[in-house]
Amino acid sequence: MSRQITTVGVCGAGGTMGAGIALVAARAGFRTISYDISEETLDRAAKQSVTFLDKSVDRAKLKKEARDKIIASMSRTTDVGALGACDLVIEAIFEKLSVKRDLLQLLDAACSQDTIFASNTSTLSITEIASGSRHPERVVGMHFCLPAQLMRLIEMSPGIRTSDEVFSTAWEWTKACNQIPVKTQDKPGFILNALLVPFNNDSIRAVEAGVASAEDIDRAIKAALGYKMGPLELIDLIGLDTQVLLCEAFYPVTLDPRSAAPPLLKRMVAAGHLGRKSGRGFFTYEGNAMFGA
Repeated sequence: MSRQITTVGVCGAGGTMGAGIALVAARAGFRTISYDISEETLDRAAKQSVTFLDKSVDRAKLKKEARDKIIASMSRTTDVGALGACDLVIEAIFEKLSVKRDLLQLLDAACSQDTIFASNTSTLSITEIASGSRHPERVVGMHFCLPAQLMRLIEMSPGIRTSDEVFSTAWEWTKACNQIPVKTQDKPGFILNALLVPFNNDSIRAVEAGVASAEDIDRAIKAALGYKMGPLELIDLIGLDTQVLLCEAFYPVTLDPRSAAPPLLKRMVAAGHLGRKSGRGFFTYEGNAMFGA
């Protein structure tokens, strides 16, 4: 790497995506600091991570010594100032431009002038997010796939002002984590969500139109296309409320009617049926274990 990265911070680490990213970093041998505004969500994510690692040991995918080392390298905090020790900070917070810009201002004050800031945004412009920082040249897009602890692909997107050195360092870091980076342009949805948001919405509309049940739609997609997870199961994992946010971020900049949130999706969110995290979405779930555990 052109810069040395030893300590990684993850903002929003109490959430599903943030917790997974923290596991990726710690599993690769980096000291990892998980930050969130809620101690309760951080504690819950930490327990889920330990359960995930324990299951990995049980399945002979991880040695107990490695599991202990990973856990020892992870810490958590609700003090943003603790991220001052980080060489790389990855944000995986609320998918709203103003919230991400506000966080960058806090990180500007807390971190050193060499710290790299990465955004896990899946739809928003990296250049627009970076405009919230005094150092936009140190901001890069780093979109992990959900669930991050299992999926290896990372979409790497430079903003207009991202420096070549920062992008190169972030790229090499993903490879050091045994991930697979692909370079994308700073365009709405990058590669995956430009294709998936409309496709997932089409699947919801098929349920709403009575074409088939959610179970049969997912079964057809998996059997015919070889997907390991159907689109409606994926939406439950992402969170139906998150799918709404994706639509609200994506539709205004594309004006693609397929990217607009389907009425059924909005009704389910209003009813509190958010997917795995609430125990009910298109399917029902028990417990709150991390996916893959």
